[in-house]
Parts: sequence; C-alpha cells; structure tokens
Amino acid sequence: MKRHLISAADLSRDDALLVLDTAEELARVADRPIKKLPTLRGRTVVNLFFEDSTRTRISFEAAAKRLSADVINFSAKGSSVSKGESLKDTALTLEAMGADAVVIRHHDSGAPHRLATSGWIGGCVVNAGDGTHEHPTQALLDALTLRRRLVGGRDRGLGADLAGRRITIVGDILHSRVARSNVRLLTTLGAEVTVVGPPTLLPVGVERWPCAVDYDLDAVLAKSDAVMMLRVQRERMNDAFFPTEREYARRYGLHGARMARMPEHAVVMHPGPMNRGMEITAEVADSPRCTAVEQVSGGVSVRMAVLYLLLGGSEPAVGTRTTEENSQA
Repeated sequence: MKRHLISAADLSRDDALLVLDTAEELARVADRPIKKLPTLRGRTVVNLFFEDSTRTRISFEAAAKRLSADVINFSAKGSSVSKGESLKDTALTLEAMGADAVVIRHHDSGAPHRLATSGWIGGCVVNAGDGTHEHPTQALLDALTLRRRLVGGRDRGLGADLAGRRITIVGDILHSRVARSNVRLLTTLGAEVTVVGPPTLLPVGVERWPCAVDYDLDAVLAKSDAVMMLRVQRERMNDAFFPTEREYARRYGLHGARMARMPEHAVVMHPGPMNRGMEITAEVADSPRCTAVEQVSGGVSVRMAVLYLLLGGSEPAVGTRTTEENSQA
C-alpha cells in the first residue's frame, strides 16, 4: 500500500485484497474475551473531525484502541478551529504532538490530499470522508460485506474479488462520496457497477465513470446481486432536486415489493444514517437481507487493517499469545 489512503483509486486490486484479507484475520479478535492486540502500542492516532460523525469516528477509535494505539479525538467544534485556526496550524500542532497517523474528515473536498502532500505532518493520512469527494474506508467495508455475503463467508472469501458481481448504487449520487469511492473500488475488484437516480442527482460527467448509468430502478433490480441505497443529503442541497419526498420515494425508494423483485441471494446495503420512509422503508431496513448492521461491525475490522498496514505493525496482525500477554495488551 501507499503511505496514505486518500482515495479508493490509491488501491490496486492486490492492495484492496490485502486490506480485506487482513480485515478478516483481525475480525477474529472480536471473538476473543480480550479484544486487543499490542501491534501498534506506542503509536498515536489522531481522529481529526471537522464534520459531525458517529459511526466513522467511533469505528476508527475502536480500531486504533484494539491495536493498542494511543488515540486523540479532535473535534473542530469547541477547538481553536472555531476561532479561525487554519488547517495548516492544526496540522503543525498535531505534528508537534507526535501523531503517527491522522484520520481526517473534512467538509471541503481535497482537504485530506492537502494534508498528505503539504509536508506539514510526517505521519500517514487516512481520508474519513471529504466533502462530496471520497470515503475510501467505507468502500472497503462495503466490499468486505459484499464478499462475505456473495462469495461465501469469512474464510471461503479470502483472496477472492467480486468479479462478475452486479452492484447497483441508488439515489443521491451527486452529493455522495460513498458512491464515488464504491464505483472506483468495486470496479477495481471486478464488479459490474450501475448507478441509478434522477437526472438532477447524477453529477456532470458521470458517463465517464467506470460504471453504467440508469434512471429506472425497477429495470435493474432483477439483475442485481446487491442494491446499495444512498441517503438523500438534504444538508448539501441548496436547490430543489426533485418535486417532493413522496415522489422521490415512489420512484427511487426501496420497499418490500421492489425487494421481492431482486434475486433470492441479493442483498440490500446502506452506509447510514437512513432516512426511513424515503430511500428505504422500515420493512426493508429491518429485513435479514439488509446488511447495514454488518457493515458497521465490518467497518472496525477494515479500519484496523488500514491502520495496521499503513503504520507497519511490528508484530503479526493476529498471533497466538498467552493469557498474560493478552492481559497486558
């Protein structure tokens, strides 16, 4: 892997499979009485969040702590950033504190790239979501979930990609960093990706993305191995992109009748948080075919793998240790 993880485009097929296979090894830690490894003991991971987040921040924090890293959570609210401190000054402060890795979520697209290429910090940078640009670890955890569901569980999927699997991503593609990262990564892993949504919520130039484009959800359901529903990001919308929420739900929402048209093995995905009743109904969200909870649990393993691989842990990802060694972890 490269020194930083800024975009899903940074990952080759081999890189992505290395992360996914390492995540599967590390997932076994969750089954232990003591869910910690000493792998990154003495390393410092900073969660630098300029946007509100629950799942992603807690997931990265849990991942770092399970690897025994020291974790510093930095929120822009209530910090010097709210007083006008620049990203550069914040980065120099973190460098002075000895940050080995900075996990950054920022409202401006390109902020993680700026941090990684500026020379302000010496540690690695992980993009935890920037504007409408990318969210690479979300795409990795989605790929892990897909591989488990469509290829065959934890062990049988090791080393396997998603070649020939048909993945449909539905909804607010325009504002979705999750969609951009998933299109790139799933295509790298061999999947056939289709994005679906109203023309107003598809970005200019989407026809140049490595995926198919459709405007009719009903037309693609029967040939989809997985359908990923995206949240309509009303907080990023300054204009009316569709007539009404009811109209959007009628044309692009996933309800029980639509789910019944999907192949029996097909799954429903959602990166969260959900707008129940809009892009997805409660019936579908609570169905055994919906992987939303699995995506969250898999996210900790994937982020453990990313931190482990970027920081170059000095010990094996998963090893056999005595109870005494585990108790000291």
